[in-house]
Amino acid sequence: MLVGLTGGIGSGKSAAADRFAELGIDVVDADLASRAVVEPGMPALQKITEHFGEQLLQANGTLDRAALRSIVFAKVEERKWLQSLLHPLISHYLQDQVAESTSPYCLLVNPLLLESGQARWCDEIVVVDVSEDVQISRTMARDDNSRSQVEAIVAAQLKRSDRLAQASRTLTNDGDLIHLYRQVDALHQELLAL
Repeated sequence: MLVGLTGGIGSGKSAAADRFAELGIDVVDADLASRAVVEPGMPALQKITEHFGEQLLQANGTLDRAALRSIVFAKVEERKWLQSLLHPLISHYLQDQVAESTSPYCLLVNPLLLESGQARWCDEIVVVDVSEDVQISRTMARDDNSRSQVEAIVAAQLKRSDRLAQASRTLTNDGDLIHLYRQVDALHQELLAL
């Protein structure tokens, strides 16, 4: 069984996924896949530098993800270009990782699970939900980004109401980690029973 886990930026997807991993569940993470497909020597990194310029490379030859993020969240057409390049590569990488899973179910973590079409791979869709204000404050504190930059990222993502409408299950992350972990633990038991 494949369980998709999604939520907006700063919602706590990583904390929830970490708890599932502690419970022995294989976690396949789209953020890790998105890094893997743009490592030095990979064709996607070459295409990105050809399109945006060499200034997006750091001294060690890796992609300056923060610089790229500031470009693609400022210009919709650049974000669409990047997504058309990376989404098929990331999907292939994720499918390979899911196929290697040996736990009772596999957790696919992707902030763009619903937008990318990968939700159709999943038997269950779990949304980690918080208010937009919490998303913004958590992300600003975590990433040291300006409020306007975080608001642009939130605005570019699927609306909270649309995410919730597609969820088969919801984790509400408006409290502390213990509150989230209790919900994950209960959901884990439900998923094992399926």
